[in-house]
Amino acid sequence: MQEKLSQLPKMDELLEEAAIAPWFEVFDRSYVKNCLNEALNQVRQAILAGEDVDISHSAVVAIAERKLIEKQRPNLRPVINATGTALHTNLGRALLSDKAVEATQRVNARYSNLEYNVEAGDRGSRYAHIEDLLKELTGAEAALVVNNNAAAVMLLLTATTQGQEVLISRGELVEIGGSFRVPDVIESVGARLREVGATNKTHLRDYERVITEETGALLRVHTSNYRVVGFSQVPDDKDLVALAHQHDLPAFNDLGSGLLIDLQPLGLPQEPLVSEVVAAGYDVVSFSGDKLLGGPQAGILVGTKQYIDQLKRHPLLRALRVDKMTLAGLEATLQAYLKPEQAMKDIPLLQMLGQSEENLARKAQTLADDIRALDKGYQVNMIEGQSQVGGGAFPEARLVTYLVEISHPDYSESTLEQKLRQAEFPIIARTSEGKVQFDVRTLLEADSGKICQALVEMI
Repeated sequence: MQEKLSQLPKMDELLEEAAIAPWFEVFDRSYVKNCLNEALNQVRQAILAGEDVDISHSAVVAIAERKLIEKQRPNLRPVINATGTALHTNLGRALLSDKAVEATQRVNARYSNLEYNVEAGDRGSRYAHIEDLLKELTGAEAALVVNNNAAAVMLLLTATTQGQEVLISRGELVEIGGSFRVPDVIESVGARLREVGATNKTHLRDYERVITEETGALLRVHTSNYRVVGFSQVPDDKDLVALAHQHDLPAFNDLGSGLLIDLQPLGLPQEPLVSEVVAAGYDVVSFSGDKLLGGPQAGILVGTKQYIDQLKRHPLLRALRVDKMTLAGLEATLQAYLKPEQAMKDIPLLQMLGQSEENLARKAQTLADDIRALDKGYQVNMIEGQSQVGGGAFPEARLVTYLVEISHPDYSESTLEQKLRQAEFPIIARTSEGKVQFDVRTLLEADSGKICQALVEMI
């Protein structure tokens, strides 16, 4: 063992290896040296563990090169979503449309009029770029955008209810993920939560009974990521708003997903449209940009000019404001909705949800045939399945889809899934009953080829 340790290559010799020279053009010399040290330590530990390990210069350099390649690769990189969940939170939620991507790239490559009024020749507002569009699409008097819907709710309650009670139904005490709960948000901004009614039934009189001088607002939270069904009841939006205004209180609605056009023709359940909720009279409505809207991550607030102006003046807005990339992508996304049928064609989320069963079957059949043609021993089947929308939207909805499922006699289901996940272009798939499944609903045009390439390289 000691003899082998003494035969390990010297650092000076490794630094002179021809295979290492090109890396000095990519990284600083000290960085390359650190990777070589890591490679030497890896080999040294293998020797101490009694392993039969190659200690040649080329073997150590090869280990170092793998480390350098890995360090060169971005941590945040594209993956293939073969899960069928269109709004997969862990995979980045909504894909941007081509026009939104172009708009984002355009403002990134040059200076822009982010906060400059070209006509007047002086300072402008970054929110002016999207406010008119949001007013047109929702019917609201004014609009504002922050970096996500949680931030939108936090800004709203901080600016309007500090030191006061916020009334909310017990059936709407939502957790949106990551232990982010509405009650915690209310308390964190210095307001006091006042629960109203029961989990399954809340009446208008329940709100009216607890309104006092300490009440700051009535808050409705749309339960977009779960449903209370059966023996249940909540007050009508207009009645709740009327009660709030009768007592000179604001009524707010955290709508969550935020839907601009009706998706029932796609086979999805009825969901309240932003415009409908605004029309009910709520003073402020908040929703996400990267869920059912199909745009970039953003928290969108629409409502009366009185309250939106109050939010614009609040110091917290500075900490929550969006950048030019978000505004450019959001503007391009919203512009598509000016013609709903165009939005269905342009916005990837709506395209995915709107695919016909016939089209999905064709995609699945093509992928299955391509995998069989690889002749690598895979057992391949095409079966009918179900897709979810994801992102906390339409929790009960299931869309008919087609799955291509594979197995291999030499590899377990978990091994195949791991190899796909760790491919050069990571592929995130489903697993079920010993098989790996690809839901073609969320596969993009070039994804099938990348899947086949990975399946070849894995064997």
